[in-house]
Amino acid sequence: MLMKISHSPVTQHTFEGRAFFLKRDDQLHPHFSGNKARKLMALLELEDKNITHLIGYGSPQANSLLSLAALAKMKGWQLEFYVDRVPWWLKDKPIGNYRMALELGAEVIAVSELTDSELHPHDYIQAHRLDEGCLLVPEGGRSPIAAQGVTMLAQEILEWAHNNKEESLCVALPAGTGTTALFLHKHLKANGIEVLTCPCVGGKEYLISQFEELGESCFPTVLESSTKHHFGKLYLNDYQIWKALLEQTGVEFDLLYDPLMWCCLNDWLPENQGKTLLYVHQGGLVGNESMLPRYQRKYGV
Repeated sequence: MLMKISHSPVTQHTFEGRAFFLKRDDQLHPHFSGNKARKLMALLELEDKNITHLIGYGSPQANSLLSLAALAKMKGWQLEFYVDRVPWWLKDKPIGNYRMALELGAEVIAVSELTDSELHPHDYIQAHRLDEGCLLVPEGGRSPIAAQGVTMLAQEILEWAHNNKEESLCVALPAGTGTTALFLHKHLKANGIEVLTCPCVGGKEYLISQFEELGESCFPTVLESSTKHHFGKLYLNDYQIWKALLEQTGVEFDLLYDPLMWCCLNDWLPENQGKTLLYVHQGGLVGNESMLPRYQRKYGV
């Protein structure tokens, strides 16, 4: 039995003395939640009996791996998720998104073990795995298929804002490919709602190029941290923000993306006192299972 991805609750919290609202997309489904569930919603509703395999690629600890595994399980498809390689320690003791994806029946396939050529997983798929019955999802869900689910999210936000008579509303969320932020902006700008985001993978120019590849020319507001931030690298300040959010709100956030967004918001908020902030929780909590031990090993926290 399939379920619909919609109407997550909105809760109110305070962080560092500033009240904000939180769109709880992390509560959509235990495995299929957050921005990946929104971006893949169209596939959840897709009826095509010819599809037997879902094909994806990325990191063996990517949030998208778990979401695709959950989607495939719901649809009765087999997920083949191609990666460059799987570290020996992860194979030996599966953890986080990798562990749960395997439990859901995903096949995580290391391209380095299939060929002597140094092929990127995307290139390997293009050459060998675009067969009949295979449905390919781009890395991170950066695709026009995301529009349907994100449009529904925008409609829920508009409905909430109208019912609660919220004015001067700003919606914030971090960006990987920026797909969710871009499509939210497209639907909310006409209603005077500003969408704020920050580049977590690469810098502002890279994020803008991702927006442009989706064929749009009007973009959300991009905030940047005053300090250099490399994706996947551990920063003590990130952990401290994450821990403070947990302690002050009672809500667990993602350790990879959310701390950087909140770092940017902490600079933005003092200059925007009259605005109401709605933060979109994008899930990714299973990834903390592998991120937390890394912080503990490096910083002893």
